[in-house]
Amino acid sequence: MSKVILCVVLLCSPLLAQTGQQQDIWSPLKYFVGSWEGTAKGQAGNGKVEREYQFILNGKYLQAKNKSTYPPQEKNPKGEVHEDWGLFSYDRSRKQFVLRQFHIEGFVNQYKLDAAASNNKTLVFVTESIENIPAGWRGRESYQIVSNDEFVEVFELAAPGKEFEIYSENRFKRKK
Repeated sequence: MSKVILCVVLLCSPLLAQTGQQQDIWSPLKYFVGSWEGTAKGQAGNGKVEREYQFILNGKYLQAKNKSTYPPQEKNPKGEVHEDWGLFSYDRSRKQFVLRQFHIEGFVNQYKLDAAASNNKTLVFVTESIENIPAGWRGRESYQIVSNDEFVEVFELAAPGKEFEIYSENRFKRKK
């Protein structure tokens, strides 16, 4: 019987070590896990945001579900509700995080972490591709950790041949 247990332990050891490594990989993003709410301001006007981050599919991905609500206002007379889903993954071959966002308007943004612009309090993602928008557009999304329970997200867009301009800024507080 002890030989069987020893064989099981030896066979599972690489899997257990790999799981431990995977959890270490996710440490820069674990902060975001949970439910958040806050304010939005930008080209769509001023509004409210809600977001939830959770690990899915055996911890292989971090999922973000976002809803931004902009009531009717001068800047946006009809108002609007924006939703998007994001999936963070870790690309082992490139040794970097990738973020894919799926927007209700039909845009699909694929970002990669800009390690040179990021640090332990700020994560900066720049687009590698954007679907369903004219060629040449670029996006940048930055997450700045303000405290244990607060972060700021800035989304910037750049038209072809132009510099980045702030499109929206969201301020989140962790729900209790």
